[in-house]
Amino acid sequence: MARQVFFPHPNNKPSGFSTATRVGNMVFVSGQVAADENGNLVGKGDARAQADQCFRNVQAALEAAGATLDDLTKITCFLVKLEDYPAYAAARLAVFPENGPASSTVMNTHLVSPDYLVEVEAIAVVE
Repeated sequence: MARQVFFPHPNNKPSGFSTATRVGNMVFVSGQVAADENGNLVGKGDARAQADQCFRNVQAALEAAGATLDDLTKITCFLVKLEDYPAYAAARLAVFPENGPASSTVMNTHLVSPDYLVEVEAIAVVE
């Protein structure tokens, strides 16, 4: 099967990797941080605002690949601070109030920038 790559914000494409990759009915979304469509940080110092932006970015990546949040089967969150887990969990619950995807949270000492507190990656299966 051919691998397709997708970039929801063509004017702000990452180098060396794709935002989303689709193979058949599976979509893999690279880790999304709290950057808007222009690459600007959203929610400096605010884990909830950052988590909300991460989920908006995951949604945009899924849509670019022909999927939706309802197609998500697995999300993985990377957090810098354990005390930010409740803020992340509240953002996740706002997106998935019922029957959310499988989810893991990993504590990390650093993300790609010291301003990022949250990163979310995802896997979806499209029917």
